[in-house]
Amino acid sequence: MSYKTILCVISASQGDNDLKQALTLCEQNESHLAVQVLGIAAPPPVGTYAATVSETWAVERQADIERLSQRVKEVNEIIARAQVSADVDSVFVERTVVDDVVGRRARYADLAVIGADLRNNEDLRGPVLNGLFFHAQIPAMIFPDDRPMALVASNIMIAWDCRLEASRAVHEARPLLAAAGNVHVVMIDPEAGERADGEEPGADLATYLARLGAKVTVERVTSSGRSVAETLQRRAQDMQADLVVMGAYGHSRLRERIFGGVTRSMIEEPAVPVFMAR
Repeated sequence: MSYKTILCVISASQGDNDLKQALTLCEQNESHLAVQVLGIAAPPPVGTYAATVSETWAVERQADIERLSQRVKEVNEIIARAQVSADVDSVFVERTVVDDVVGRRARYADLAVIGADLRNNEDLRGPVLNGLFFHAQIPAMIFPDDRPMALVASNIMIAWDCRLEASRAVHEARPLLAAAGNVHVVMIDPEAGERADGEEPGADLATYLARLGAKVTVERVTSSGRSVAETLQRRAQDMQADLVVMGAYGHSRLRERIFGGVTRSMIEEPAVPVFMAR
């Protein structure tokens, strides 16, 4: 099992960093790169002054379409200089349906990579991740600003809570886990019991991972009043993890949006690369 098709989503207005890193990643892993370039359409004018501004809106819309076309041309030129199998898809779309558009494209990929440029784009980051996790249900690898993209990790931390989302992440990350030197199963404030995290929390997962050939350590960590996200970030740094594997959106998206959550915190300020799935 490997990631033979990797998706990279970029906006028409962002630079080349994410694209170039994704090309290098695919070259290293002999993977096909699927690139989706998004042009975001401004909503049409409505209300009292709609007729007055409609001509200006039409001119700006045409300029945005031309900008997307030029960006696609630039992307194809960059790809042509690389020794990588790749295809480019471009879409001019309103922001409200970005998640659906990304999700439809992502159904034909094994993994999506989120580079620093897209991760720091607050307008697009959320819709793109929603498209990956909810419309396509493929995993995503999210990279901090200072980390090049890579699919090799020797010291992996799994944020484990026995939920379906965490289980999905572990299964999707099997190629990485099997190749890692050390795998740490970290549980925050686990509760022992048949209807909770098991009689010996983390033991069942450790047994499963050992069959993959992984060298596994189970750690049960007390949060001591800190948030789960902060506790995970600190533990990842303390153990010098190369990668964190975790489930995405264990709670509803509405609850995450209102109150924040582990998913949101780990995406916005990742200490190390994060592999997420739902």
